[in-house]
Amino acid sequence: MANKDDIQNPQGNAAKDPDQWTTGDEPMTAAQRSYLHTLATEAKEEIDENMTKAQASKKIEELQEKTGRGK
Repeated sequence: MANKDDIQNPQGNAAKDPDQWTTGDEPMTAAQRSYLHTLATEAKEEIDENMTKAQASKKIEELQEKTGRGK
């Protein structure tokens, strides 16, 4: 039987708000940086090279929406 948290958040921790990540204030990963550059180029936007993991995740979501990628 699924527990209450699984029903309310079926994707588990992957769907957790980046502001709640325990490592969210660490520098963005190399993979995030690379994908951000790809998305930013498509969206004709600049990115902040000093973003945290959480900030990068939010920017990725924003640019995915803008470019139609990833969803």
